Amino acid sequence: MDPSTLKSLERVVSQKALQMGSSFPCRICVVGFLIGACLACLFMASLTSFRGMEVAGLIFPIRMATFSSPTSTSRDYMGEIVDGSFGAQQGEGKRERVLQLYSVWGALLDESVDEGELLNRVGLRRASVPKAPHIENCKASEDVNKRLDTLGENGTFPPWTTLKGLFGLELLGRKSSVDEQSQHVNNQAETEGSYPPWIVGSDEDNFPLTRRVQKDIWVHQHPSNCNAAHIRFLIVDWETIPGFGIGAQIAGMCGLLAIAMKEQRVLITNYYNRADHAGCRDASRSRWSCYFFPETSVECRNHAFDLMKRKEAWENGIVTGKENYTTKEIWAGHVPRIWGNPWIHLQPTTEINGRLITHHRKMDRRWWLAQATRYLMRFQSKYMCELLNIARHKAFGLQAAEMVLKNFKGEWTKETSDESKYDIEQIVWSNHKPWIQRPILSMHVRMGDKACEMKVVEFEKYMHLAGRIRKRFPNLNSIWISTEMQEVIDKLKSYPSWNFYYTNVTRQVGNMSMAAYEASLGRETGTNNPLANFLMASDADFFIGALGSTWCYLIDGMRNTGGKVMAGYLSVNKDRFW
Repeated sequence: MDPSTLKSLERVVSQKALQMGSSFPCRICVVGFLIGACLACLFMASLTSFRGMEVAGLIFPIRMATFSSPTSTSRDYMGEIVDGSFGAQQGEGKRERVLQLYSVWGALLDESVDEGELLNRVGLRRASVPKAPHIENCKASEDVNKRLDTLGENGTFPPWTTLKGLFGLELLGRKSSVDEQSQHVNNQAETEGSYPPWIVGSDEDNFPLTRRVQKDIWVHQHPSNCNAAHIRFLIVDWETIPGFGIGAQIAGMCGLLAIAMKEQRVLITNYYNRADHAGCRDASRSRWSCYFFPETSVECRNHAFDLMKRKEAWENGIVTGKENYTTKEIWAGHVPRIWGNPWIHLQPTTEINGRLITHHRKMDRRWWLAQATRYLMRFQSKYMCELLNIARHKAFGLQAAEMVLKNFKGEWTKETSDESKYDIEQIVWSNHKPWIQRPILSMHVRMGDKACEMKVVEFEKYMHLAGRIRKRFPNLNSIWISTEMQEVIDKLKSYPSWNFYYTNVTRQVGNMSMAAYEASLGRETGTNNPLANFLMASDADFFIGALGSTWCYLIDGMRNTGGKVMAGYLSVNKDRFW
């Protein structure tokens, strides 16, 4: 065990000993605590022989004595402040049991660690490790989503039914009456009532026509026969202009998707510089598909890249590229009018300076950016899913372990999980999202060089808005913070009544440009960290941001196509083009 771990443990022991007084019974408790701590150290020593998990800035340190989450402040996760369950009278051994489970879960997230070797070393069986409610089975999710994102044989529609997750695939996989069930699924999916499985909630919970629009974009991008003579393509790289952030890249690609829809072309994305790093492997290297499902089918991509090599394909307009369109067409062109003008029916759920915004000049563009971003991010890749697992484990893993262990009468290491015996866990409940602390407010604080593009406000105004939300929802105590500024993190200690969560990366000190800051992080961390924060913000119960920031603008779009329209949006400023 490294010296920093021992020092942390000594500090915790000393603080607890001071609190317990000098009476004889208390001394007995102290001795018992020390013995338990030493035993836990021996258990954890076997885990620490494996290297800590480090995936591009989302670092999971396998250390025993980190009693508060490395991505949280203002609260001692395992102490009496949370719920009083770890006081001296309850037995300090509970701390160690929670930390043991937390560390085992964390070690199992590391793909470089041999699972069997790890469990043998610490004397555990896989069946004795309880399921982590905050960790998603990324391989299973990817398999399900691929089936839902792929045309069947002879161009049949994917199984978009009201049967979700593994349950629908289980029905399709049964050998008896497969043809009858498949026909039923296909007929149901092609009816007006069907909608893509990545959309949550009803039409009223999302921007107008979201379910229909997402289905139409998917159908447009997945023709049943990509080799047909009438199929045309728009092949483009992602923007690589110095100073362009991820938000600007996504906004630019949304504009190109609009052009493809209007010209009846299938959009094909090519080189993505932010995926050009060691974390994105094999075919996903330098591709959007490293993080999210590709925008079209493999067949269409292969055919488009083959046509791209032919001079006559360009001359005859079968293939076009970014150079065929003006900057204005890409960044400020008309949005598709295929669905009429649904943006005129946007509900006024955005508040700026205490007033709901009922109308502005860019309602059509706001609506389209939301639709296009949602489509491009409709399904996460296995790699992106794993990044989110690490972020959730660091933020909520100790709380999850505490909850799980409350269901065990004895030592969890000696019990065997029986969840695999029941179909309902494997099939029906598999569709539930990973657990996080709720309700939770996400807050993206943008400062620094953004002052040249929008009005920048101090962190105190963000927290004032957070206080307003909590007055209406008094059970709100948690905030997920995303920011590039270290000064924001330093101010969190001034708000002890809140639980703050944030990813553990180096932050900006001073007023350097965002491009310089991202360069200092490296490409892998500079991409993984913001995308993990983006998706956490999209899934939060409430959101506070700055609409003058493209990043916040896109988060707002994801939320408004993710069933969260009525959660509202409190912005510290307005978009500069409104």
